[in-house]
Amino acid sequence: MTRPDTPLLDRVAGPADLRSLSDRQLAQLADELRAEVVSAVSETGGHLGSSLGVVELTVALHAVFNTPMDKLIWDVGHQCYPHKVLTGRRSRIRTLRQKDGLSGFTKRSESQFDPFGAAHSSTSISAALGFAVGRDMGQPTGDAIAVIGDGSISAGMAYEALNNAGHEGRRLFVILNDNEMSIAPPVGAMSKYLSGLYSNTPLANMAKIAKGMEEALPEPMRMGAKRARQMVMGLTPSGTVFEELGFDYVGPIDGHDMNQLLPVLRALRTRATGPVLIHACTVKGKGYAPAESSADKYHGVAKFDVPTGTQKKSKGGAPSYTSVFGKSLTHQAEMDSSIVAVTAAMPSGTGVNMMADRFPNRVFDVGIAEQHGVTFAAGMAASGLRPFCAIYSTFLQRGYDQVVHDVALQNLPVRFAIDRAGLVGADGATHAGAYDLAYLSNLPGFTVMAAGDEADLVHMVATAAAYDDGPIAFRFPRGTGTGVELPVQPKLLAIGRGRVMQEGEDIALVSIGASLSDCRQAAALLKEQGLSVTVADARFAKPLDSDLLVRLAKRHRVMITVEQGAMGGFGAHATQALMEAGCLDGQFRLRCMTLPDRIIDQASPDEMLRMAGLTAGDIAMRALELMPGLRVDQDRIVALHPAE
Repeated sequence: MTRPDTPLLDRVAGPADLRSLSDRQLAQLADELRAEVVSAVSETGGHLGSSLGVVELTVALHAVFNTPMDKLIWDVGHQCYPHKVLTGRRSRIRTLRQKDGLSGFTKRSESQFDPFGAAHSSTSISAALGFAVGRDMGQPTGDAIAVIGDGSISAGMAYEALNNAGHEGRRLFVILNDNEMSIAPPVGAMSKYLSGLYSNTPLANMAKIAKGMEEALPEPMRMGAKRARQMVMGLTPSGTVFEELGFDYVGPIDGHDMNQLLPVLRALRTRATGPVLIHACTVKGKGYAPAESSADKYHGVAKFDVPTGTQKKSKGGAPSYTSVFGKSLTHQAEMDSSIVAVTAAMPSGTGVNMMADRFPNRVFDVGIAEQHGVTFAAGMAASGLRPFCAIYSTFLQRGYDQVVHDVALQNLPVRFAIDRAGLVGADGATHAGAYDLAYLSNLPGFTVMAAGDEADLVHMVATAAAYDDGPIAFRFPRGTGTGVELPVQPKLLAIGRGRVMQEGEDIALVSIGASLSDCRQAAALLKEQGLSVTVADARFAKPLDSDLLVRLAKRHRVMITVEQGAMGGFGAHATQALMEAGCLDGQFRLRCMTLPDRIIDQASPDEMLRMAGLTAGDIAMRALELMPGLRVDQDRIVALHPAE
């Protein structure tokens, strides 16, 4: 038996326990839940602001709907920490984003309360409609509720889903979580439109005045005035664009007021027969002063001190690859007024905010709309500008058809700056840049580079800026660089030419991108075993430096290619080139080390590298196994792995 003074959160084992609480108790529970989330994230880091913004909404949804029978689908999923606490995962909430711990996003394999996984945006309405169709066709599922933010609903996929759902007319609930802020302040007409629905601006007052005046006019002047007002102010006859798409629109309501949330949700659950959109206004970072006052509302935070909000950032050292790119791009833009930049709602994440500070009219944030961003960049390239399209590897996947159809097929010189290439740590598999080397290197006319260190990234930005013969891409990893000295003046790289970092005779290690430092460490380990190692940096996945590969194959008994990318990328192309050159005979041994053909869940970057089998020790071990006539015992192989 629980004591009367026991915190309400301690009495909640799952959502069913919420349904026995009074409305006053639910409001108290929300306060306790917010404190729990702040406490947990202070120890783990993660997406704090977005989670704090939906605390009351999370409590209300689980209290009103019958989850997990009813399917609650969080768009993106970065706001799901309160949801995880309430759905039986409170005891593990301090393992967020850690190896073998809870994912930072929703994940089907983690809980029955996560009916649909997500980490990219704008998928929730499509998935919810799928569940609604399943329900109507006899599958054991209840209502479907999609919670989507005002930033995510700006993407085209969300409107495709809204249009389809409105046409289907099935019972479906969409909660528009409107905090007027995605990772960066949301851009575009939709954000302004949503703001206008509930703001007490002069425009809103003018609308009221105009409507009052037109009602005083005689027919047919009244109808003419009404149509003119709708055209000027963008108002549809039924009131909102959502109603025009076939949804019943309810709102806006205060997403932090239980006295509004609970009655509205209960009424809609009882009465709705078709698709409904509930417009809930929230504050990102709500209830935690440091988050509310922060420019980014503590969207993504490191571990922090709860009383002050001070984040425990890593100590200084080498600059991040992202900052090196941002500074290099700005430098190129200072010398060339035709250089422009495109980002998809990630100006600071990609580093183009530095150029935006210097040249605000030449940087374009298109919102969460990678497809549009790629084709927009293609159009600018066709006009004669030199666009840099800065998008994370994992998000560029969303615009792949446009990369093919609008860029590659027309051979347009769009420069793709691909951040977060390779393994990314705590964000896990959904954000890993695993596939870009493969999916870009297969496109005719594409030039694909990968920076082996931050100094080489500087050269690649300059090379891309000067390159006008077709599309060109360069990838670089998340995190800090290797600590090499940055060049005072960048140089233009010879297209399709790699570099030899050190010469040896027995083994050739050929790296592409961030694996270079691991190959150099592996070479040092092999030297301790009496082996002479060449380390080469391919630099280009396409066009390949076939001359370098053939020369290395003829001079070494073993070659290993190493990349933080999926199978089918650099190693596959290198193998084909060597085969066509007649190098793959019985005297020469070649192996390709890539990311394994499986999903690698969140962990620290070093842990993920070990899970992938791509550490310096793994590379050295593979080389020893391939050396002809060399006896290798297990003790020697194990000794090559650096101590954890």
